[in-house]
Amino acid sequence: MNAPDSATLLRPADACATPASVDALVAWPMIRDLVAFDTTSRDSNLALLDFVRDYLAGFGIESTYTWDDDRRKANLWATLPARDGNATTGGIVLSGHTDVVPVDGQSWETDPFVATPKGDRLFGRGVTDMKSFSATGLALVPEFLRRGLRRPLHFSLSYDEEVGCIGVRRLIADVVARGIAPAGCIVGEPTGMELVLAHKGKKSWRCRVRGFEAHSSLTPHGVNAVEIACQIVAYVAQRAREFRDAGARDDAYDVPYTTAHVGTIRGGTALNIVPRDCSFDFELRHLPFDDPDLFLRDVRGYAERFLPQMRAVSPDTWIEFDQLSALPGMDTHDGSEVAGLAHACNGHAEVGKVSFGTEAALFHGAGIATVICGPGHIAQAHQPNEWVSLEQLARCEAFMRRLADRVCVA
Repeated sequence: MNAPDSATLLRPADACATPASVDALVAWPMIRDLVAFDTTSRDSNLALLDFVRDYLAGFGIESTYTWDDDRRKANLWATLPARDGNATTGGIVLSGHTDVVPVDGQSWETDPFVATPKGDRLFGRGVTDMKSFSATGLALVPEFLRRGLRRPLHFSLSYDEEVGCIGVRRLIADVVARGIAPAGCIVGEPTGMELVLAHKGKKSWRCRVRGFEAHSSLTPHGVNAVEIACQIVAYVAQRAREFRDAGARDDAYDVPYTTAHVGTIRGGTALNIVPRDCSFDFELRHLPFDDPDLFLRDVRGYAERFLPQMRAVSPDTWIEFDQLSALPGMDTHDGSEVAGLAHACNGHAEVGKVSFGTEAALFHGAGIATVICGPGHIAQAHQPNEWVSLEQLARCEAFMRRLADRVCVA
């Protein structure tokens, strides 16, 4: 599935009519409220969680927090129990992360933390990635409760997804320890409301190069860490081209091959000093049949070629690699119960695979069959003037109402 173009793949029978205005959406007030909380990953998400906790408490629903080490952030887990009192077995999880990426340095035409409707679009940080999905589920809590549930419905809100799916790991561990056994999970990352059953795995690393300082007029007496780091960066780029041109492919993915990427580089202090230190961060988003550890071994082997000439100048030079994050790939069987449920809720049989990683892999790894389906498109995520169409929000509401048809008594 090609997420940026997925709207063009919709058949007329699949699409919901675009609302005349945002006010026609039941979820609009909740979307507006959630976007108003600045939950950039570097900051606390507790104000948003407390708001959701208080909202659910108004319906008699209790929330549980799992905390980070500093108690500045938390995950929220809340259960709408079945009419027979069951709150632990066979339920469905609606999962979303609360954090958003920074707006620093981006050119926004509106206040990013004020959800702003313009024409048939809604603008604001997180409207696509991914507060609208969670807001839609929460807005329909009164309907789920009024109709009565055959099975539990769980809400999962996590912290620090954008920096490595950190918070949800503690949430899942707590859920398992408490003996809660959901039948399936729907993660509402932006897929254009198309059903996604698989995504690539991801590993990221930091390479640190320690050279030897010298005055720039005496460059042969120094070891230039920036130059050596840049040669390793060029090797990563070479490997990326090899994956693209000669690697294994799976055309079901929006990017059908494994990708390598260098995202940041830092080094040097002044132009007239041979730089002692340089570091860069890089990642691999890999198909199931490409081994990220083998890729790192190759990059490390290339880097080690520079060590003899570096240590000929100074024995205190080195090159080291630190792992920053690891997220496994995910592939849910299309015949699973939750996949069948999601098919029924989004109204058609097509499925896709995406290149971006999600918390779905971690739920899946804990034995909870998981799919991905949410409003908006990944092409709009992380961008200035992030937006989601009203048509996508209407489709998400229709999805949730069909879910109610299948999990509720009435």
